[in-house]
Amino acid sequence: MFRDTFTFTPSTLRSLRLQRELQDLEDERRALYRSPRNRQTAAVSQSVFRESRTLSQLSSDSAVHDALCNGDLDKIRVIFKSKEAVNATIQTVSHELSWSPELGLWSLISKQKQTSALHIAAERGHTACVKHLLGHGADVNAAPGGATALHIACANGHTECAQLLLSIGANPNAISEDGYAPLHLCTSPETFLCAKLLLEHNARVNLQTKDRENTPLHIAAKHGLDKHVDLYLNYCAYSHKKNREGETALNAACSYADKPEAFGRYYKVCKMLINWGANVKTAGKKNHTPLHNACGNGHPDIVELLLLHGASVNAKNSAGYTPMDCILQAVEDYLEQHPERIVVDLLNHGAGPVDPKMLKQCAVSPWTMEALLNTYEVIPLCDSWIESVPLDVWQKHQVFYESIIQMINKPRSLQHLARCALRNYLGTRCHSVIPQLQLPNSSAEFLLLKLEGYIK
Repeated sequence: MFRDTFTFTPSTLRSLRLQRELQDLEDERRALYRSPRNRQTAAVSQSVFRESRTLSQLSSDSAVHDALCNGDLDKIRVIFKSKEAVNATIQTVSHELSWSPELGLWSLISKQKQTSALHIAAERGHTACVKHLLGHGADVNAAPGGATALHIACANGHTECAQLLLSIGANPNAISEDGYAPLHLCTSPETFLCAKLLLEHNARVNLQTKDRENTPLHIAAKHGLDKHVDLYLNYCAYSHKKNREGETALNAACSYADKPEAFGRYYKVCKMLINWGANVKTAGKKNHTPLHNACGNGHPDIVELLLLHGASVNAKNSAGYTPMDCILQAVEDYLEQHPERIVVDLLNHGAGPVDPKMLKQCAVSPWTMEALLNTYEVIPLCDSWIESVPLDVWQKHQVFYESIIQMINKPRSLQHLARCALRNYLGTRCHSVIPQLQLPNSSAEFLLLKLEGYIK
């Protein structure tokens, strides 16, 4: 009756059979899934699916980047399970200020950079994450962004990460895209242990950068890193080595010693370099000697050190300036560092006479003014500088400035004229001969231009 009432065509019957077969397969899959063993197999299949999906998103997935930056080891273990995932290139975006000549202003631009999981973890000092990634096949010498993970770990002073990388075969002399070895990137006090590790793993202490041909010693001296400098010198760094501009590490130290809070460190650096044979007369960029640079930075202790070791007090740079010219141009910037100390030292080591026109440079420093005026047998006219003296300075040192005005174009005291005669005779030997003369202390101090606060 049923068959007589509903007529089935051959195609309809085939469709019904296919649906029944599909239903049977689904029933079998569900039955298999109910057993513990097959549930585990299914879970592995889903994990593989998730991993393949993650690999396709690693390059730009912010969640992956955040897990690496935060050192989230649990997430990293889930994401980075295979060698392919560990060594996948990750894209990051950084925002940098860039000068636009067309617009004539600074603008914020976005730059895409390539990195890897190992690089990000090493940069942040996440040692456990670095260990996990290395254990899963991370390429320790890969440089997707132009530098290796060792470069980045050392630059940030992450000693434990650097130790892990070196122990697994990181190249301590790898050269980055910019031409730097890891040792060149040890530029802060926090990187000292990294520098020590690199040298213990055969880093080349005299390796030069590609751009300016600086050695690690140049760079450490530039940053005033006294412990680094001592370390490098004990590993046979060349104190006389010159960079592309003809500068030694001593030139670099004197050139960058411009922050009073770091004067102590730079002084130690200069002293060590000189003790290890650095030449105090070597002229570098624009024919600046270390003495030119130390004077220009207002560092009295380094100036004294250089002079005691034979620096040329009257050497001229490519602009024709002597060290005395350099300190007089910087007086106003280093008033608290007592620029008069430098001026007196230069004069006692034979610095030549100062053009009266230069007196305007030290109008705000009465002590410096006094030292210079005591080299003249007659006080010159003060029209060129007297109006430059600030009112508060004048009021504080009124006795001094009035004593100058009273002595203009008048004969100086016989005592002063005798001082000038003796100093002219001794020349560059004033600093060494006068202390050896059997004179009362007050007389010796007078000859060495002790400052008194007035002119006579």
